[in-house]
Amino acid sequence: MQQSNVIRVLIADDNAIVRQGLAALLEQEPDLTVVAKASNGQEALTMFRQYQPDVTLMEVRMPQMDGVEAIAALCTEFEAARIVAFTAYDGDEDIYRGLRAGAKGYLLKNAEPDELFAAIRTVVSGKKYIPSAVGAKLADRMNTPQLSDRELEVIRLIAVGKCNQEISSALHISQSTVKFHVNNILSKMGANDRTQAAIFALKRGIVSL
Repeated sequence: MQQSNVIRVLIADDNAIVRQGLAALLEQEPDLTVVAKASNGQEALTMFRQYQPDVTLMEVRMPQMDGVEAIAALCTEFEAARIVAFTAYDGDEDIYRGLRAGAKGYLLKNAEPDELFAAIRTVVSGKKYIPSAVGAKLADRMNTPQLSDRELEVIRLIAVGKCNQEISSALHISQSTVKFHVNNILSKMGANDRTQAAIFALKRGIVSL
């Protein structure tokens, strides 16, 4: 295969073993080559600007600048950027945020190598790659009552163990208002109590610790 047909890949993941393993796997394919690796979103921006890859594999949760922020920044700066969110996180909110930011594909790390190769080639061809399981979760998310900005602030504080009084102080609202928001959160999330709501929020990707 001629060099001009080789797909140039940037890998962005905060786990060094994942970066090295992915690079070794991709290099086995004659039409794929890894041109750069980044350990966080900020590095991904720098590497993308330098190497202008054909496709980027991006973990959605990383330190310093997470993958979703990096995807949004890249797609704003480079309209033709082709990014596949490649992650272990399958929460409906993670999926929604990644695709809304501009990712052209969303693939879980438990995928088979052939599916990863297919995702890369599909996205490079200008199409989107959304596996059926991911699409189903995205559909569920679109049909689920969404939390308001204030409710998101409250659930994030609940998830780190804050009581109503502490939430009241942190957000500069009354405790009765906090209680009102908590009740709305429980209703929208179908949770029986604060602990269950926090667990649901973590699983869905609404909250990350």
